[in-house]
This record gives sequence, structure tokens and C-alpha cells, in this order.
Amino acid sequence: MSAAVVSVNAGILLPVLAPAVGAAVVLVTDVAVQNLRRAHYVIALASLLVGALATFAGLGMVSGAARRTLCLPGSGRCMYVADSVGSTLQLAALLAAVLTLLLSWPDDKKQPRGGTAVIVSLVLAATAGATAVAGARDLGSWLVALELATLPTVALVALRGARSAISGAIALLTTALVSFGLLGLSAALWFTATGSGFLTPEAALAAFHDPGRRPVLVLAVVVVIAGIGFKLSLVPFHAWTPEAYDGAPLPIAAFLAGVSKIAALAALLVVIRAVAPLRASPLAAIGIVSAVSMTLGNIMALRQNGVVRLLAWSTVAQAGWVVLPLAAVSSGAVHASGTYLLAYVLATLLIFAVVAALVQIRGAARARDLAEYRGLLADHPVLAGALGLGLLSLAGLPPGFLGLVAKVAALRPVVTSELWLLAVIAAFNAVLGVAVYLRWLLTVISTPDAAAQASLPTVPDGAAPVSTQAVRAHPATLVAVGLTAVALVLTSLSPQMLLGLLGG
Repeated sequence: MSAAVVSVNAGILLPVLAPAVGAAVVLVTDVAVQNLRRAHYVIALASLLVGALATFAGLGMVSGAARRTLCLPGSGRCMYVADSVGSTLQLAALLAAVLTLLLSWPDDKKQPRGGTAVIVSLVLAATAGATAVAGARDLGSWLVALELATLPTVALVALRGARSAISGAIALLTTALVSFGLLGLSAALWFTATGSGFLTPEAALAAFHDPGRRPVLVLAVVVVIAGIGFKLSLVPFHAWTPEAYDGAPLPIAAFLAGVSKIAALAALLVVIRAVAPLRASPLAAIGIVSAVSMTLGNIMALRQNGVVRLLAWSTVAQAGWVVLPLAAVSSGAVHASGTYLLAYVLATLLIFAVVAALVQIRGAARARDLAEYRGLLADHPVLAGALGLGLLSLAGLPPGFLGLVAKVAALRPVVTSELWLLAVIAAFNAVLGVAVYLRWLLTVISTPDAAAQASLPTVPDGAAPVSTQAVRAHPATLVAVGLTAVALVLTSLSPQMLLGLLGG
């Protein structure tokens, strides 16, 4: 090859290298020392926190500023770029992975020694893919990183071993294969249209100004939207989501709702930012899938009696909100989309953390049944308060001000671009979403019915009281609840903190 990579800055690449090296260290440690449990998690948490610290240099940079590496000599083209949006998404992915590991922290009483290395290494590998795709600017790295963020999740879903887990893993694998096929096709179309292997505005502009290549470029963008639509759970590419969420272990469902969605949006934003200067509308398809996704997701969520499936359909609806600003070709659309994604991820992870705590306290059957949340406020007021904060944030109601700010930010580019029909549909779904989350919240704050009280065991006269030992959640799970709740409170009190990270 005539062009060689001459600049490599490991510091810029550290958000990717840290989880990748951590995955390798975990596997080597497991071979060297058998039957470890917590050591794998400690190594993983350390690598994720190192990667998170490495993102700080890119946070809050002004628009247009970026750190670059893996650059080709004499061309000015770089395969990896870290700017404010990309660095913020990387930080979110790394911290979401930390929460996933806290929720899956091994319990000495319930889990045998060994077996944790595979789970931890797969989580780290998928997180490395999520951070890599946010900075990738060439087609090869972009494709490989996006699939690295996806394929380990198939194994993570299947590891539970139950029939529902296998069914969810098969649905996810099928989706991943179809998505990869579409993304491979879109990469080929991009290269055909632009003659460049880089996802840059310069390449897109050259193709757009050529009438012969313009239709190929537009087709490439439409196929990208379809391919990433599978990963974002956008309608009509959403069918895998309820199956995978319901079949997966709860921490892995949280990982799918958090890290996987961050990776998917990061991949989409790389393409959107490359074609945004065209001031054209190959992005009209985004408006359609956004409207349909939020409407179908909310309607189906209203019908669910299982909380995990409700959260799955909530993901479909929220994915519509995430991509809503991208239907408008404006400078603030990317920042608005990133803001909404971060607000959604933070609130959803808090809800998953509370559900995980209740699984440990009440058992999986009760914690997954929406009706069993009746009277939670009286029984576990702290957990109920955290759950309520997460639900209100998703609904965009006080005191979940972060969700309200995110919805306003998502609507602003649409209104500014005078996409009135899309704005009306979004406003309707904002009201419908309130009904979805208030339905759960009203169950939490209601009092238990008489039938439930009557079914509690009673002590016969003269008999000794039945000894009941309070079952508590694992400390790591409570730490996850606390950290996420504090982060959501702080960002709700000062949403500008989040907007500042994105450079908005």
C-alpha cells in the first residue's frame, strides 16, 4: 500500500483500548488462576474506569474541535476522531457497562466459582466496540466496531440457558446478521458513490454534486438507516427487542438498553454528520420511522403486564424520540439526539437497577409482574422513590426535568425546520408516553388490595411466630441504584451539565 498509518496516539485511543485490554487480561487471568469470581469484575471495573477517565479530554470541546489519530500521511484523513459528541457517548457507554457489571456482581451464596470470565470478557468486548464506533471515520473500522458491539450480546443473552433466552438470542442473532448484510451493502454503495473509504463531508459533497452518483449516495444513506434501525429497535426493525429483553438475564437486558443503543446511535451519527452539509433530505426516512416507532412502542407498552416487556416496548418508543431530531437537517440535530439518548439511558438504567434489586428481594416472578408493584411505596420507599424518578424522567414530568429538557431539545430542530406533521405526532406521543409510565407509577404508590393482604400467612393462636428474615438486595445492586439515582437527580437539577458535555 502506498499510504501507511504514521500517527498513533494511544491516549486518544484509550477509551477503546482499556476495555479491550481488560477483556484480554480477564481471560488470561482465568487461565492462570482457576475459580475466580470477583477478581474478574475488579479487573473489568478498573479497565472501564480508566477508559472513562480518558474521555475527559474530549468532553465539552467547541464545535469543530477534535483530537485525531491513525491519520494517513499527506491526505489529512484520519481513521479515528474524538470530539465532544463522540467522547460523551464513549463515556456514557463505559459508565453504562460499569452499571451492568454491578448488577451482575457474583453472589457467593448463589453462584458457583468460575464462569464469570466469559460474561465479563464479553461485556468488555462489546463495550470496546461501542467506544470504537463513536470515533471511527473509515468504513472498515466503522463496520468492524459496530459488529463487535453487537455479536457478544448474542452470547450474553443465550448464557442464561433457558428456552426464552435461547429464543431471544436467536432473534438477536438473526437481526444482527440481517443488519450486517444491510450495513455491508451500504458501505459498498458509499464507496461506489464517493470513491472514498472515509465517512467524511468532503466525500459526500463530491458525490452529491455529480448527478450520476447522487442517487447511489442517497440509497447508501437509506440503507444505513435500515441497517442501524435494527440495532436501535426502530420500527419495522424492532421485532427482536421484546424477545431478547425478556429472555436475557436482567443485567444483560439493561446492557442491551444502554450500551447497545449508545453504540447504534454513535454509528448513525457518524454517517449523519458526513451527509449533514448536503442540506438535502436523504434523511426523510428517519422522520417516518421515528413517528411509527414512538407510536407503536407506546401503544404496545400500554398493553404489557410484565415490566421487562414494558421496558422493551418503551425502548422502541424512546428510539423514535432519539432519532426524531435527525429528520431535520440542522446544526443542532446531532446534539439534540445525543442529549435525548443520554437522558433515556440514564433513566432506563435506573429503572433496571431497581427491578434487579426487587428480583433479589422478592424473587423474579414478583419483580417482573407489574401487578406485584402495588404497595411498593409502603414496603420499600427508597426503591419506590428511585423507580418513580426514572419513570417520571422517561415521561418528561417533574421532578424528572432531564426528560422534559430532552424532549424539548428533540422537538426544537423539528419545529425550526417546520416539519409540523412530525411535530404533532411527537406531541401526541409525549402525552401517550405519560400514560405508559404513570400506569406503572400509580401501581407503585397505590395501597395493596384486600385480597393480597388476606393471602399473607397468619399465625394460629398459641403457636410460635413464624421466623421471617428480611431479604436484602446485593450491596453492588444498591450501589448501582444509588449512583444512577444521584446522576439523574444532578442532571435534572442542572441539565446544562449534560448539554455542556456534548458541546451544545
